[in-house]
Amino acid sequence: MKKRALGLGTLSVILTFFLASCVIFEKDADNGGKTETSSTQKKEETTSGASEGGYTDPKELKSSYDIIIIGAGGAGMTAAIEAKDAGLNPVIFEKMPVAGGNTSKSSSGMNASNTKVQQAQGITDSNDAFFEETLKGGKGTNDQALLRYFVDHSADAIDWLAQNGIIMDNLTITGGMSQKRTHRPSDGSAIGGYLVKGLVENVRKREIPLFVNADVTSIKENKGVVDGVSVTIQGEKAKTIKSKAVVVTTGGFGASKALIKKYRPDLVGYVTTNQVGSTGDGIKMIEKLGGQAIDMKEIQIHPTVQQEKGILIGEAVRGEGAILVNDKGERFVNELDTRDNVSAAITALPEKSAYLIFDQGVRERAKAIDFYDEQGYVISGDTPQELAKKLNMPTDSLSATLNTWNQSVAAHDDTAFNRTTAMDYPLSKSKYYAIKIAPGIHYTMGGVKINTETEVLNKKNQPITGLYAAGEVVGGLHGANRIGGNSVAEIIIFGRQAGQQSAAFVKGK
Repeated sequence: MKKRALGLGTLSVILTFFLASCVIFEKDADNGGKTETSSTQKKEETTSGASEGGYTDPKELKSSYDIIIIGAGGAGMTAAIEAKDAGLNPVIFEKMPVAGGNTSKSSSGMNASNTKVQQAQGITDSNDAFFEETLKGGKGTNDQALLRYFVDHSADAIDWLAQNGIIMDNLTITGGMSQKRTHRPSDGSAIGGYLVKGLVENVRKREIPLFVNADVTSIKENKGVVDGVSVTIQGEKAKTIKSKAVVVTTGGFGASKALIKKYRPDLVGYVTTNQVGSTGDGIKMIEKLGGQAIDMKEIQIHPTVQQEKGILIGEAVRGEGAILVNDKGERFVNELDTRDNVSAAITALPEKSAYLIFDQGVRERAKAIDFYDEQGYVISGDTPQELAKKLNMPTDSLSATLNTWNQSVAAHDDTAFNRTTAMDYPLSKSKYYAIKIAPGIHYTMGGVKINTETEVLNKKNQPITGLYAAGEVVGGLHGANRIGGNSVAEIIIFGRQAGQQSAAFVKGK
């Protein structure tokens, strides 16, 4: 469903939301580097939070560090923590006024298999099952070496977070998965703000310098070895900062009009869930160094996006039992199918939009709904009939749909659309709620090519010495379609690996 491009009013809403996300909310990735935002936008952003955020004073900038990390999203901060714990001196440069990037917007949770949390709750899972279901979700096009490393280190990532005071012990399920392997904060709230808050606290505890409004415009190399960056901090003259390694964690390009037009002109005009800094800067800088970009046409459309403000309605709402209905109040799809299939089903409707329908029970289990309600997205009624009237849909039809669904839940048999997951509770607890949604640009599966050591590869598939990357800036892991909950797992798993491997490289020099 096409919408008007991101404007200044929308930017204001997103920045307000972005800052509020230190408490809760929504998506999964990282950001930093150079920006496409206008001078007016940049001015607003620069004054919106850097000074009160407790970030490193620009006067403390040094001329060299052991490791430079570009981007203070989940992957960047994770890499910095691992590098510091290895005894090195890392620094983080973040182009936006606050840390967090798209990680702050993560909602559903973090996938991991065969974890202690699952075992404690009696869930039998395996890395092989996680691997096969992710491979199927990616239409068999995933980089299988990266995927194998990913699933085999997912449980360790949950443990690592817990060791650092970030507890993910509440489980739900996302589309394309057969088991509850999506880990969330204990209260079931959106993962993004909680994760970013915890990582920032760990960065500060270790006294890792984190500069915001720090726009990295190029990565430097000398005789084929990466040795620093050019960075502009708070709009001042660019400076060259030396290092022994560089880790790029700048996120994807879901907010770049230019790159969307270049690789997927059919998506021009779609609303995006991405924060404004997601403009593909790391990909561009790495390509200039001879790195290769892969899968750039693979852009994920998320099925449940609030269109006016481009806010993603997290998959956890469906994972806790919500259904989707059309304007007639009828179901039309398996709501927990993969994101591409659910999006296609919505787009095929005459109205090209749908309603998420859920009850008070779902609301209590998916805490992010409180935020959606505060923003005015949620419509409510004491009964299904009252809700239907407010939605201008046939009351008998919505009631019949809910009755049929509740019978399917009781029988654990969805004969209409063969849904098999998130059928633990009927939709029968007043009040009843609806959120109008349609598809929007959500995630870019394409990016730079790396190996399992997170070394960036050139066009001959050889490592670029001293250059590492992790997070949404990387392509290959997700193939043609990402499974919900996998990107948060990716940033922690490969962020750790990037920190460890870059540290090992520096120590070995």
